[in-house]
Amino acid sequence: MVRKPAKSNVKAVSTRKPNMREAILAAAEELFSTYGFNAVSVRDIAQAAGANPGSVTYHFKTKDGLLLEIYRRHCGPMNRRRSELLAAARRVRDLQDRLEAIVRAYVLPAFSSGSDLAGGGTRFTRLRAIMSAEGNEVVRKIIAQTFDDTSHAFIDAIHDSLPHIPRTDLVWRGHFLLGALYYTLVTPERVSRLSRGSADGSDAGHAIEELVRSTVAALQAPPLDPAMPAPRKAPGAVPGRALT
Repeated sequence: MVRKPAKSNVKAVSTRKPNMREAILAAAEELFSTYGFNAVSVRDIAQAAGANPGSVTYHFKTKDGLLLEIYRRHCGPMNRRRSELLAAARRVRDLQDRLEAIVRAYVLPAFSSGSDLAGGGTRFTRLRAIMSAEGNEVVRKIIAQTFDDTSHAFIDAIHDSLPHIPRTDLVWRGHFLLGALYYTLVTPERVSRLSRGSADGSDAGHAIEELVRSTVAALQAPPLDPAMPAPRKAPGAVPGRALT
């Protein structure tokens, strides 16, 4: 159970979102991105939205259904935009330019907007990072359902541009890109602080180009020596998911 929001916050949400369904979605996204999925109850969401718990179950059936709808709202537009940009990138003839365009097609839509429906924004990125870290099986299924098809398309496109790199290596490198994308969107102030003000971490255009440049270099790194023995898996380790 999470700390209940103050009455003033409830009023603000209700005023901003007069439609009850929208109010519930906004409240749930804010709570999930702050406390995680497991710690938030239907009652918490209802209180934050200025609703009663029955309204949550009426509109979304379950808390799982509510989370799925949040992902659909954000990621439907984001995945469509990624697919459009990827199709254009695959038509680029020069292999180096094509690889850069593919990576940019993946990165750009995550920065494109902070609105509720456009697929971008730090709040939803923070929610995604927390959901990925929680290890909840329901959450894992929602993430897979939302992103796996698009992720495979990007990995295949990268492999077409770098056929000498094993696809498994590219999956790992795409996994690292996702972590960098999360961290860049959620904690831009760290760049400003560590650069002592010479860089602006909130400059989305510069962040995109730095991510593209560093990712392309990582993707082009020589493959691991196949003769090297793979490290043993830690007991109970959960395999990661690349490019979600």
